[in-house]
Amino acid sequence: MDIPPLAGKIAALSLSALPVSYALNHVSALSHPLWVALMSALILGLLFVAVYSLSHGEISYDPLYAVFAVFAFTSVVDLIIALQEDGYVVGFMDFYTKEGEPYLRTAHGVFICYWDGTVHYLLYLAMAGAICRRKRYRNFGLYWLGSFGMSILVFLTGNILGKYSSEIRPAFFLTIPYLLVPCWAGVRVFSQPRAPTYCTANTVQEEQRKGLLQRPADLALVVYLILAGFFTLFRGLVVLDCPTDSCFVYIYQYEPYLRDPVAYPKVQMLMYMFYVLPFCGLAAYALTFPGCSWLPDWALVFAGAIGQAQFSHMGASMHLRTPFTYRVPEDTWGCFFVCNLLYALGPHLLAYRCLQWPAFFHQPPPSGPIALHKKQH
Repeated sequence: MDIPPLAGKIAALSLSALPVSYALNHVSALSHPLWVALMSALILGLLFVAVYSLSHGEISYDPLYAVFAVFAFTSVVDLIIALQEDGYVVGFMDFYTKEGEPYLRTAHGVFICYWDGTVHYLLYLAMAGAICRRKRYRNFGLYWLGSFGMSILVFLTGNILGKYSSEIRPAFFLTIPYLLVPCWAGVRVFSQPRAPTYCTANTVQEEQRKGLLQRPADLALVVYLILAGFFTLFRGLVVLDCPTDSCFVYIYQYEPYLRDPVAYPKVQMLMYMFYVLPFCGLAAYALTFPGCSWLPDWALVFAGAIGQAQFSHMGASMHLRTPFTYRVPEDTWGCFFVCNLLYALGPHLLAYRCLQWPAFFHQPPPSGPIALHKKQH
């Protein structure tokens, strides 16, 4: 997978978030939630106009260039918020976290801001750079799609259902485009042609003749997917208040953060159970039986989703903004860290395997009279 050069123009434009946020933080009129929402919408609108006027050619080639440019700006803002909430910088985004979206001050909010300000930011620059040079960015786009979708679904649902539901301000409705844009972007990313794999028909046939026991790496991934599926189901039952002793012990001694009334961890475990659990079963099937050409794409999507989710979940479980009673106990920290790290690492290994050796997932070449006729002509 080729890594495209980063978009310098967007990087420079996104860094304007630093002086803009600092200036707005000292405007006294922004102490009212409605003014915060209106000013935020105005800045995003002006930013879009600036991007359109400076990069008309790139937007004509691919409209997602404008999306990545605007989102890169918001990623820098999110990184500023995270650094400010952890005390590394001061005087930038106090007005927004107090009057705009106070739930960003939670441990979960801080860590999704860190992820957005680093991983998403680099993805935006890489995808925008690929558009500038008319290169493919499908794999980056699929990973971003899963990561961004998981982040926004858990965050918005937790805001509505958790203890911050009474703190929803007008700025909350600015997140509506964050739900609509990924749907449109996802259609465009999936419609892009896949990168050529250069697998010959003989290579495909030879690879697909091998049984699972002849492919030790795939066998290990299948075992991982089965164990991850059970772990996903177990944690889903835990947050649904399963009365068994094992669930009781786990939620109090290993992951008490699942009881936090902010609701983000409960929503996250339910997202895992309803979406990741079926994927584990389908992926294990695709690694066992050849020709499942859908797996490489969806492995990237779920790698992004689980990577983002586990980063936020693990970080929030140990962050100082999480009340002490809901943090991971010191004596079970090692078990918690290893289990959750493996849960995050597995989908990335699966995606890497699918991208590096895709022959097993190709559609089987035609055989019989049709193939013979093609060979003769």
